Amino acid sequence: MNPKKTAQPVFWRDDRMPHVELRCVEDGRMVCYAPHSHAQWSMGAITGGQSTFDYANRLEAITEGTLVFMNPEWVHACNPIADQPWAYLMLYVDKDWLAALRHELGLLASPIWDDLDASTSRDPALYDGYRAMAACLLQPEATLLEKQSRVVDLLSDVMLALAETSSATADRLATPPERLQAVAAYIDEHCADEITLEQLCERAGCTAGHLIRSFRQHFGLTPHAYQINQRIRLGQQALKAGQPIADAALAAGFSDQPHFQRVFKRLVAATPRQYVTTSVQHQDQAAARK
Repeated sequence: MNPKKTAQPVFWRDDRMPHVELRCVEDGRMVCYAPHSHAQWSMGAITGGQSTFDYANRLEAITEGTLVFMNPEWVHACNPIADQPWAYLMLYVDKDWLAALRHELGLLASPIWDDLDASTSRDPALYDGYRAMAACLLQPEATLLEKQSRVVDLLSDVMLALAETSSATADRLATPPERLQAVAAYIDEHCADEITLEQLCERAGCTAGHLIRSFRQHFGLTPHAYQINQRIRLGQQALKAGQPIADAALAAGFSDQPHFQRVFKRLVAATPRQYVTTSVQHQDQAAARK
């Protein structure tokens, strides 16, 4: 499938390949993100124009032909420059699946995720391979084997290339102290519930001001922003599972649908309805669910 040039994003998903998801934006002038993070490792390709890339404590301009890489849980944002047109592809990859692939390639001692140093690349071979892989995923006539092979081949090439050229271009965040990890784990588990700052301070054993500053230093977001980010992830999972938008909003801890929609668009740069209705899926999925 070759999606028409539109401001609306197109999402590709396939239940038979749950470890990857592709997002395609042909006109990104209205696509603005608040700082956010993903549970997956992400790889983007700028396919037209230019934008800003805010990641690893740096803000840089990126142009057509650039690949960008984002580690799981690392806060980032990409946004247009002065209403200039830009287009991009974004692949989200399950970190455990990718860790296993890196282990098979001999790049990790065990199949346990380890953050990558690289944040950008302008390798034309990798870029062209990315474009070809994305075109294959969006093509309804392509077989499952072809799609699976394209994904594995591309990610293998990327992982091997990054291992050879690693230069610590992204500053690693220091491992958070155990007390902050406990706070983050508590928010993860209770993100759909009402959480008070007092509860988090008690777990961290520090004052509110110290907690907010140190949490933002290690996680890139304040505890509240981190909770909202986790809620939107819950909402995305609910929408992908076929839940109505109103039910997804409640599952994610939002008291009403309009609030959910506003926050969802701010972090995902798409409305919940666009996230569902502009998805490209293989033709056999509906039959398989019956």
